[in-house]
Amino acid sequence: MMQVVIIAVAATVGNLLIGWDSSTIAGGMTYIKQEFNLESDPTLEGLIVSMSFISGTIMTIFAGTVSDLLGRRPMLIVSSIMFFLSGLVILWAPNVTVILLSRILDGVAISLAVTLTPLYISEVAPADIRGQLNTVTQFSCSAGMFLAYILVFLMSLLSSPSWRTMLGVISIPSVGYFLLAMFFLPESPRWLVSKGRVPEAEKVLRRLRGVEDVSGELALLAEGLSPGGEATSLEEYIVAPASEALVHQEAGKDYIKLYGPNEGVSLVAHPVNGQGSLISRSMLSQQGSFVSQAAGSLKDPIVNLFGSLHENTLPEGGGSRSMLIHNANSIFGDSSPFGTGDNLHAPLMSFQGDAGERSKDNLGFRSTSSLRSSFAHGNAVETPRNTNIGGGWQLVYKPADDGKGVQRVYLHADPAAPSQEQHVSFVSASGYDIPVDVETYQAAALVSQSVLGTHDMLSMPEVAKKGPKWRSLLEPGVKRALIVGIGLQILQQAAGINGFLYYAPQILEQAGVGALLSNLGISSTSSSLLVNVITTFCMLPCIGLSIKLMDIAGRRSIMLYTIPVLIVCLVILVVRESFQMGSVLNAAITAVSVVVYESCFCMGFGVIPNIICAEIFPTSVRGICISMTSLTYWVCTLIVTSTFPYLLQILGLTGVFGLFVAGCIISWIFVYLKVPETKGMPLEVIIEFFAIGAKPGTDPATIGTKG
Repeated sequence: MMQVVIIAVAATVGNLLIGWDSSTIAGGMTYIKQEFNLESDPTLEGLIVSMSFISGTIMTIFAGTVSDLLGRRPMLIVSSIMFFLSGLVILWAPNVTVILLSRILDGVAISLAVTLTPLYISEVAPADIRGQLNTVTQFSCSAGMFLAYILVFLMSLLSSPSWRTMLGVISIPSVGYFLLAMFFLPESPRWLVSKGRVPEAEKVLRRLRGVEDVSGELALLAEGLSPGGEATSLEEYIVAPASEALVHQEAGKDYIKLYGPNEGVSLVAHPVNGQGSLISRSMLSQQGSFVSQAAGSLKDPIVNLFGSLHENTLPEGGGSRSMLIHNANSIFGDSSPFGTGDNLHAPLMSFQGDAGERSKDNLGFRSTSSLRSSFAHGNAVETPRNTNIGGGWQLVYKPADDGKGVQRVYLHADPAAPSQEQHVSFVSASGYDIPVDVETYQAAALVSQSVLGTHDMLSMPEVAKKGPKWRSLLEPGVKRALIVGIGLQILQQAAGINGFLYYAPQILEQAGVGALLSNLGISSTSSSLLVNVITTFCMLPCIGLSIKLMDIAGRRSIMLYTIPVLIVCLVILVVRESFQMGSVLNAAITAVSVVVYESCFCMGFGVIPNIICAEIFPTSVRGICISMTSLTYWVCTLIVTSTFPYLLQILGLTGVFGLFVAGCIISWIFVYLKVPETKGMPLEVIIEFFAIGAKPGTDPATIGTKG
């Protein structure tokens, strides 16, 4: 597991360079304006700062699609090269035109790093720590800002500070970024599977996970190529680990054998028909149906669907849970483990037809004929070595209800429900009663047709030839995910962060921060830069806390708690001029508010939109959708950075901060109503939940039952 952590940290070097660039251009603009007399030309000033966003916006249009064609790693290599070239060009820069050329190259580098680093980390990281590793991108960015502001501050103390050196030194760390991307970072295993390069993907997964058996996750990546969409159903099972006695039962009450991605039966399950799933029962206790929820509340049903999975809230009094435990007792507590019912699901080994007979060796499966032979000779049942796919989820398989093909089952045990150990007897072939201890537990299951059990999807190279499924963009789940991703990117900029990042020295200087440090005998410019050093330093422990909480509290909760802090800081900046205060007190309040704002922003709203956008789209269109959300980010960033000088002139600091207050309030409302919690869930499971939650008129009372 340490290997994947090191790889994720290495991938964030590009984010360190992004932070470095934002700080050096913020500090260097003061000296650029002086050299080229730009004080009276805010248009050209805004163009220099925003030129990287113009080129970044254009590059983002193609970045995701190209990464789907060529891979994630090659695009990170291109990003490192662009950082290096932009630094070389700015070191020369005899005029504004050359500065703009450097900013164009810089924008290409930044857009590739911003767009693809979260995507890359999400695709290589295990579900349990995916949020933590993706938060490292923000830590690296802030660390780059901190180091760059130290450099800029120290250079500002010189008699003739060189802005060319400030901006051009980025070429040095970009060489390290290039070497890491070229020789250390592996390609994304999900991308490799999408191109039919399964052996390479298996090799990468073994390196990332540090284990030999990665069959479960490898099968998961293949399943992700074909999300179940509206065909996915939510069911509920009472589950017992497979024992030889239970597996060899030939008749009995309604039960299912669940097979792992290797050979053999992994679990034996009893579907709880008519009770609804754990998730749907939780939702029923609140509103009763998706439709009535939408009518009674503005909160998106997807938010409640994801939330009920994490919370597992049951109706008061525990009636449903008592019923489930009673069912478990009756199912596994009879003289025969499965009673005498006649509604028996055919096990996988008795499938008929090509779909059941075809070999699945390319993904660690053995053919069903091999399984049949193993059972026929009385061999002991082997429990698959790896059905775990992260976040408490397991990937198992069962025969399709219509007897054709295989269905995948994403299984998630209810952590709040205690397991029940039952002592039952198994009647052996010789007629003797053999005691068996069975430990049962309840679990929710996402069930849909498997990509591995159908004629047209069995061969991974054939899947790759089909290319991106553009029609998938029109599916309800993908459209709902795009609303979430695009909305977060718009509102992130509406909260005003880029105004702070790129113009913080000027904001602090106008607020009189120089008065705080006048006794140090340094200029007001150096004083404002020193405050930025302190600000970026304060970000680091806050982001460290966010890393710790990202996969515990979750993305949604962190945003809901940090955005109100942003609002308070901005309100203070708005109302402070309404009170008569000394210059030192005024500057101190401004500086503290800016520090707290930027630190809390980096904890939540600064990093989480990119994390969520990298999690909620299907593999087949993930690059395209990431391009769409990133394009939104760049357009909004371009608007903010290019208009900020005008807004300062027209509205002043107070008016600009007032706009940001409104943006933060709207952001909090959007997060509360539209953004689900995705912590700890495999990417493929997140996608399935979006598809289910987007079904129009879905009634949770029927989700857990089979049609």
